[in-house]
Amino acid sequence: MLALGVTVLIPFIWMISSSFKIQADLFKYPINWIPQNPILSNYEEVWGGKYKFALFYWNSAKITFFTVVGSIITSSLAGFAFAKLNFKGRDFIFLMYLATMIIPAQVLLVPRFILFDRIGLVNTHWAVILPGIFTVFGTFLMRQFFSTIPSELLEAAKVDGAGFFRIYWQICLPLTKPAIVTLLILTFTWHWNEYENPLIFLRSSELFTLPIGLSSFVDEYGANYSLIMAASVSALLPLIIVVAIFQRFFVEGIASSGLKG
Repeated sequence: MLALGVTVLIPFIWMISSSFKIQADLFKYPINWIPQNPILSNYEEVWGGKYKFALFYWNSAKITFFTVVGSIITSSLAGFAFAKLNFKGRDFIFLMYLATMIIPAQVLLVPRFILFDRIGLVNTHWAVILPGIFTVFGTFLMRQFFSTIPSELLEAAKVDGAGFFRIYWQICLPLTKPAIVTLLILTFTWHWNEYENPLIFLRSSELFTLPIGLSSFVDEYGANYSLIMAASVSALLPLIIVVAIFQRFFVEGIASSGLKG
């Protein structure tokens, strides 16, 4: 496992090393893992040059923030309802909702584009945010975690006069921190790196996200790989920070929700 881990890290180490090199030194062999003459001009040009990288960064952060917050709200509410509320057809509705996971996302792109175009959402960030707010996997994850909460706890709250929303907000939700953090990390990672939906629904360069914005480093003269490496390292930093901060809760959430192998 250690050898496999090191093998997986090699491309990332090469990317970081290359971000401090000039274009001419990028593909030298043997590889100079530690640049002999490291430079910061690649980062300066990425952030302060003509590429609007800071704007792409802001767009990705905004879209990811609203998507993560929205998915946590909708998934926790739906998961609580499917796990703890008794209503007619609950299990059948949940099964049908879960079955939509087998539908490839690409199949829905054309009808979604037609719908968003008719209601005026194409070429806006809402066309990327709204589909990500509702996630079948998030609902399944939260439902599995809510199912582990003893029903006696909810019955005691009902005896004390608490309504369903108060039970959800004040009793159940604080107990699901590991599951929420798990959903946060998975949703953040997915939408921070999302390429397909922004490519289809966003037309103006002022609305581009980081994955789309990286293509601006390729022009008619070729690709500037030194700048691409510097931009990729900058784009990777938020993912590393989020995973490093919430890693402990992430592992606990996967184990507690019954998703581990």
